[in-house]
Amino acid sequence: MVAETLERNELLDEIAKSVKDFAKINILPKVMEWDESQEFPVDVFKKLGEMGLMGMLVPTEYQGAGLGYKEYVTAIVELSKADPSIGLSMAAHNSLCTNHILMFGNEEQKRRYLPKLATAEWIGAWGLTEPNTGSDASNMRTVAVQDGDYYIINGSKNFITHGKTGNVAVVMTRTGEPRTSNNSTAFIIEKGTPGFSAGKKENKLGMRASETTELVFDNVRVHKSQVLGNIGDGFHQAMKILDGGRISIAALSLGIAVGAYEAALQYAKEREQFGQSIAKFQAIAFKLAEMATEIEASRLLIFHSAELKDKGLPVTQASAMAKYYASEACVKIANEAVQIFGGYGYTKDFPVEKFYRDSKLCTIGEGTTEVQKLVISRNILK
Repeated sequence: MVAETLERNELLDEIAKSVKDFAKINILPKVMEWDESQEFPVDVFKKLGEMGLMGMLVPTEYQGAGLGYKEYVTAIVELSKADPSIGLSMAAHNSLCTNHILMFGNEEQKRRYLPKLATAEWIGAWGLTEPNTGSDASNMRTVAVQDGDYYIINGSKNFITHGKTGNVAVVMTRTGEPRTSNNSTAFIIEKGTPGFSAGKKENKLGMRASETTELVFDNVRVHKSQVLGNIGDGFHQAMKILDGGRISIAALSLGIAVGAYEAALQYAKEREQFGQSIAKFQAIAFKLAEMATEIEASRLLIFHSAELKDKGLPVTQASAMAKYYASEACVKIANEAVQIFGGYGYTKDFPVEKFYRDSKLCTIGEGTTEVQKLVISRNILK
């Protein structure tokens, strides 16, 4: 057991170093350029695919890396320390689209799609949210109506990561009456399917290099072979996917927090006022102490939920706690980092300004803080 733990820790260290080295060359020089232009750097994700990072949870038989959630979390954290936008897109590709097909696809679907997604030959998208239904998923207006061996899909989704660039999307549709049980079904829909298109691209506060668009369905005709699992299982599948997705967003939050903290710590040691570094003033030192503590608490919650996920144990409450705590902590830490930098923290010449803008999404995406509290409270009150 000790030997296995040491081996696992060495693997995590190796992954962290590999991703850090990659980011130094391929991401850090372009961070602000991508942020200004909102360019989605597809070539970076192709390179991540070559490294095995776009199919980390996918078994090797489908050309994935065959790794677990601890390794996956480690990679997200390191990517997000460099550019949270890249961490977000890598996480969405892995834990949403790819993982949905891995968990609920039949063997034919897995062999058709997973190798392309795991190698980043194809980029994946996942569609649940709609303009009028965020957490109210049982009232979706994207409807699939059966027509013989096909389903005709009409409606739209919004806030979809890789909605334009994605080669394939897993999309939740309503196949029953609104707000009834088992009224949702998931479909795999390929880019180029007639009537399936990307709509408006969002102009966002942060995470600007991670593409976010609408998906539009205008009489999209999809064969029944593209159904994931059984008709009516879509909502239950989505909840299982979000259990893992919340670990991803928690890891993204941790990466942002660590990036902001490390920048603030270094600056506080170097910046001098009144003849000494500002780190020696209690007001600054106490901020750094709180930041370090909240980072460590986030890390423990995240790796606990990752371990539960790897062991196949119930993870709904643990992942919601990790996502809730880590996302709120990262906003606070990014805010304090800007404060430590003072006026310089408000400029784009230093990284904390971007960490501050990027952090807010973590309290919203894949279930808001309020939804996480709802999930946690329902579990503890059972």
